[in-house]
Amino acid sequence: MERVTIVCFLASYGVALALELVYLTWPRAWLRWLSLGFGGAGLLAHSIYLGWQRPPLAWQFGLLLFLAWILAIFYLYGSLHHGRLAWGVFVLPLIVGLVGLGAALGPPQAGNEAVRAEGLKYWRWGHALLLVLAAVGVCVGFLASLMYLFQARRLRVKTLPGQGIRLLSLERLDDMNRRAIVWAFPLMTAGMAIGVILMIADELSGWTDPRVLSAGVLWLAFALLIYLRYGAHLRGRRVAFLTIFTFVLLVCCLALAHPVGQGVVR
Repeated sequence: MERVTIVCFLASYGVALALELVYLTWPRAWLRWLSLGFGGAGLLAHSIYLGWQRPPLAWQFGLLLFLAWILAIFYLYGSLHHGRLAWGVFVLPLIVGLVGLGAALGPPQAGNEAVRAEGLKYWRWGHALLLVLAAVGVCVGFLASLMYLFQARRLRVKTLPGQGIRLLSLERLDDMNRRAIVWAFPLMTAGMAIGVILMIADELSGWTDPRVLSAGVLWLAFALLIYLRYGAHLRGRRVAFLTIFTFVLLVCCLALAHPVGQGVVR
């Protein structure tokens, strides 16, 4: 099991994506099943790696890999449940991107793997877990927004039924986006609140650090998205673009190491 590396599941997801793209222009049932096979193999290797290496969630390396792992489950479930839809074409690039970003950032240094305060360990667990779940919601909202914009364009140019990429209806995609952001915002708020408590308890002085400020900007952007959706009753394309913008902010935050993450969560 120690021989399972990031390359194993990153390559599997990459092959699965390539097969999904080939399927769009040359639809054959065996291609779809082969793609699912590589996707399943990637998820298996991914699971083994996380279980064996146990990368800490408090570091962006572990958080990105765990987030990609949850989205890989989302990809397989969606591909099996919506067998005729181009699910993997949208989800797999995000998975590959998150795993690639995690690999580029690399694991934390061994010298930093001590938890500073044992009494705060579970608070760190809660902080990391809430942010991971919130990030999953943002990613699902991002994918739903991409699909919504693509489907809206297909309808605008009056693509004939049965031609091109098959997706859910605009109503279902809009509902998927709504559920995702409603789920993610309270989780993100709770996770950031615990992060503030941890920074105070650890007596950290990084309040003006760009990494901390970026997390605040992300929360404000998310709060604005919630307000515009439910206060101003914004719908459709504008909500989709705002969700995509919030996702971009999320990726920027995930790519930066936060002061709270210097104590490793295991």
